[in-house]
Amino acid sequence: MIEIAAVLLDTLSYVLVLILVTLGLVVIFGMMRVINMAHGELFMLGAYTVVAGEAAGLPFWVTVAAAPLVVGAFGLVIEAALVRHVYRRPLDTILATWGLSIALKQGVVLIFGPASYSVVAPIDAVLSIGAFAYPVYRLLLMGAAIALIGGVFWVFLATDFGLAARAVIHRPDTAACLGIDTRRMYRASFVIGTALAGFAGALVAPLISVDPQMGLGYLIPAFLSILVGGAGPLAGVLAGGGIVGGTDTVLIVWLSPVVAQIAVFTLAILIIRLRPQGILGGRDGA
Repeated sequence: MIEIAAVLLDTLSYVLVLILVTLGLVVIFGMMRVINMAHGELFMLGAYTVVAGEAAGLPFWVTVAAAPLVVGAFGLVIEAALVRHVYRRPLDTILATWGLSIALKQGVVLIFGPASYSVVAPIDAVLSIGAFAYPVYRLLLMGAAIALIGGVFWVFLATDFGLAARAVIHRPDTAACLGIDTRRMYRASFVIGTALAGFAGALVAPLISVDPQMGLGYLIPAFLSILVGGAGPLAGVLAGGGIVGGTDTVLIVWLSPVVAQIAVFTLAILIIRLRPQGILGGRDGA
């Protein structure tokens, strides 16, 4: 029973981080039809922001708060220099952002070197309930992820910005005719998407090895989550992230990483075959 509880909590923490990463991808794709192959590297930059802050002697939570700002600033530059030229041209965005991902990885190698880094968790305490013990930092990570996910849904579903953003997603030409600055909405949405990836990378930095290849481990599951859940509604992220992340984590613990990979890809293929638009892809709204 104790082992099952630990596995369930580990699964939940991974799923929540995966949803954060996937949310950024969905916001960018839904708004601009940009398939961002560099999204994993933006996740990586969030983790390296923590590494750099730790080397500079900054408190961990300060570097975590700074990560979305730093990565969001990178996103602003990327959007202005590259992405805005390939809006709503998915095939072109694949090549453009794939080249960007290579450049970002090589830039990190030049600055930090190819070796991996370990970030010390700010809290080493464990929560003990009888014979069950669980790291407090993982619980804090889950709480922060839930709060941020809820904040993103609130912004897009209950604010004027969210209303304008959804109008641009569904009918960009009509939204422009109604006076919505679509260029501004594109820019803001891209920055929000990149900041989410940076925040997720900063949060998980103490839990995984920080290295130039770390982004790929979250990019592929994030894309699978979108395909499984559906690229249209934001709620599809929750369904896709839960299915992909949950299946992967549970099978890794109880079987093996290889079996988990095979099972996740097989499940994704079956769902895409039966529902090409994703589980919630045929529904409007959130």
